[in-house]
Amino acid sequence: MVDKDLRGRYAVGRIIASFYHTRWFSLLVLRFSGAVLRGRNIRGLVCRERHIPSRNGGAPIRVRVYRPTAAVGPLPIMLYLHGGGYVQGVPEQFGSIIKDFIETVPCIIVAPDYRKAVESPYPAAFNDCYDTLLWIRDNAASIGGRTDRFIVSGHSAGGGLAAAVSLKATDTDDARIAFQMPLYPMIDDRRNSASAVLEDAPVWDEQANRLAWSRYLDGVKHVTPYAAAARCTDYTKLPPTITYVGSLEPFRDEAKIYVENLRRANVPAEFEVFDGAFHAFDVIVPGAPISRRANRFLMENFRKFAQRYFP
Repeated sequence: MVDKDLRGRYAVGRIIASFYHTRWFSLLVLRFSGAVLRGRNIRGLVCRERHIPSRNGGAPIRVRVYRPTAAVGPLPIMLYLHGGGYVQGVPEQFGSIIKDFIETVPCIIVAPDYRKAVESPYPAAFNDCYDTLLWIRDNAASIGGRTDRFIVSGHSAGGGLAAAVSLKATDTDDARIAFQMPLYPMIDDRRNSASAVLEDAPVWDEQANRLAWSRYLDGVKHVTPYAAAARCTDYTKLPPTITYVGSLEPFRDEAKIYVENLRRANVPAEFEVFDGAFHAFDVIVPGAPISRRANRFLMENFRKFAQRYFP
């Protein structure tokens, strides 16, 4: 049932998923990506690196700040949270999507290299991401951005963090979120849906998902919606949302339920399920027609929401 243009990567995707069944692989990828990718710039954009203070006793947070070369400000600011199952990854891995966002709607993107669960479980990553949002709020004018409202976005685990950060921001009124884009988000630690038990899914399967959640929530006795956004019970204050998911991945059902809850709360939500697509299909096979359709869906709605919510 895999989309015909993704079938050639199915076997590779299963190998990738099997690697995530071991703790050492996540540590290896974390070390490798940090050594090889950290500090890599995106051609055609102004790229800066900052180290901002942690408000929770952690080390300074490394953030990447991206902006267009010639746009006139003040520009919308997006907090972008990279994927990696809460256990690995750096912002630089998602340079292509960051560039697409900025070329679609001139904006400033701030992307933190938050702490990973293989070394620092919850709430370390969440705190780093939320502290970055508060830094954006307090420094928006100085980096050329709009100060009245912000965008929060992320892929996979970054999508889960985006949903959690948006929820806390609306709970506390710390910052006004214009809209959020938690893309194929990792949001439900309970893993009790039909899609969450897909054992043969490429790239990210049931076992990888279970182990990643166990690492992220290691030592957590009471799981709150800030740790797993699907545990939210009040969706009424959440911001307008754009998201999509593949039909052949563990996060399919939790994304669908999340959107259904938003719509029941009368929160505007643009959502698409891409039939035959596995986890991170658009990143792993970006040239496939289904990946281009997903990117077009995202960018068209991103442009529409930016025009609507940044008058």
